[in-house]
Amino acid sequence: MRGSRPTRLPAPFLKRVWLDDAHAYDRAAYPFCLPLFAKGFELSFDRAITIIVGENGTGKSTLLEGIAALAGYDEAGGGKGYRPVDHSRAVEAMGGSLGGALRASWLPKITSGWFFRAESFFSVARYLDEAAIGVGPPPDFLSHSHGEGFLRFFEERCLRQGFFIFDEPESALSPARQMTFLKLLQQIERAGHTQVIMATHSPMLMAFPGARLLGLSKYGLDPIALEDTAHFRIMREFCADPAGFVELAIED
Repeated sequence: MRGSRPTRLPAPFLKRVWLDDAHAYDRAAYPFCLPLFAKGFELSFDRAITIIVGENGTGKSTLLEGIAALAGYDEAGGGKGYRPVDHSRAVEAMGGSLGGALRASWLPKITSGWFFRAESFFSVARYLDEAAIGVGPPPDFLSHSHGEGFLRFFEERCLRQGFFIFDEPESALSPARQMTFLKLLQQIERAGHTQVIMATHSPMLMAFPGARLLGLSKYGLDPIALEDTAHFRIMREFCADPAGFVELAIED
């Protein structure tokens, strides 16, 4: 497979992604109704690690699902060729249909890797355990705590050359474990052969010094400084006066 061939060229491999208006058939329907796509959409990648932040509902997960589908991953998560989650009875709308309307520029086209979604991690881990039956010992990510299983998974999979998408990896990570994850990101960046696109609500992960930080809002997707994110401002106010902050937040 072309997407599996190693290369000596440094990440990022996905250089640019854009919305092909000719394939965004119904602008009133999800996901094309999201403000993110109101005036067309184009995103360039110039660093190995790109971090996207924004409020719930702005379209972060939808965008990641669309890029994942474009690269050949199942929108529920997993690796190339994996389909760990049954979509046949799904009620919620996902962003996989966006993949058909996106176009991309790669150099080279390295798409081997993983699409990590916190909410489907256990389904993916169980799939991997079952797939190993009769072949070898299962990876056994589920016998660890939630956060330890996440980190073990990251450490095993994400130091290889490839293309990785993380949707809110901090979901099961304590602050201390998030620091461990930052060290993993540093290893990834220094290796130079792995591209990461990540959505997060964690100011700690947003602060990774080697990443390009983008803020997603109803106005679009634009570069943003950590200190200008709502996440950082709220956390700063909380740390300055925890009791006062909470009292004010829960007032009617």
